[in-house]
Amino acid sequence: KMAELRTRKSELEEFLKEYFHRNREAEENRQRENQAATTIQSCFRACKVRVYISYLHKKAIIIQARWRGFTARARVRQMVKEAYFIMKMNFYQEMAVRIQRRWRGFFVRKYIHNFYARKQYLEGLAEQNNLRRRELDEFEELQRRERHCVKMVKEQTARVQKAHRLHHLLSTEQSPGIFNSPFRSAPHEMELLLRQVKYRVPAKIASRGGNNLMGCPSRMGAATFPGTGIRSTRNGCSRPILPRLFSQTRLFSRVLASEKSLSKQLHTNRLILVLLLHIHEWACL
Repeated sequence: KMAELRTRKSELEEFLKEYFHRNREAEENRQRENQAATTIQSCFRACKVRVYISYLHKKAIIIQARWRGFTARARVRQMVKEAYFIMKMNFYQEMAVRIQRRWRGFFVRKYIHNFYARKQYLEGLAEQNNLRRRELDEFEELQRRERHCVKMVKEQTARVQKAHRLHHLLSTEQSPGIFNSPFRSAPHEMELLLRQVKYRVPAKIASRGGNNLMGCPSRMGAATFPGTGIRSTRNGCSRPILPRLFSQTRLFSRVLASEKSLSKQLHTNRLILVLLLHIHEWACL
């Protein structure tokens, strides 16, 4: 038993030594171990927090996706409703326009515009247009003929006036004129016209006074050329002597009266030609 006690005692001493040694080591390593434990705990807690934050982030993403999907679906449903409403209103509008078009066409055809009456009116209008066109063509032809007649009258008047101006070139029994060549088989047209017209005193000669034109004596014999006022003398005058001039006022009045009568005659001739053309057209119709 004593040996056992000694053994126990030695074991106790060793245990105490070990205990104090370990306590001392623990005291020496307390701060380092505490810091290490703190580091381990902080790392562990950080890992847990990161895992939890990741979990929360994933759940937040899921929630946001669900919410965005919900709001997008609600917005799309609203857009579909609006589009459907617009399409329905457009369809109703088109159907209303079609119904109104049919009704207006029926009403207009029945009560306002009669097709057959309109057709008859257009046919009458076309006939009137053709009639007016024919009348315009006839009026144009009449104007053309009138212009032609007026042109002919003007040409004839110009020829007559020219014949009056060139009346002193008329042939005589002693000497032929320049328009009546002895080598011609027939007289010239101007020669015939000069024989038809009567002599007319020019205005320049009438303004000279009461003396003779050629300065020859005033004795005048019988008219050499019938139908004209030209007389010849028996002295050696080679040119015919014109009749005696009257006073200046009287000559001017005669010239003006002759010009007025000529213009009136031309106007009368024109009216007669137009009237004859109308009578000819009416006779043709």
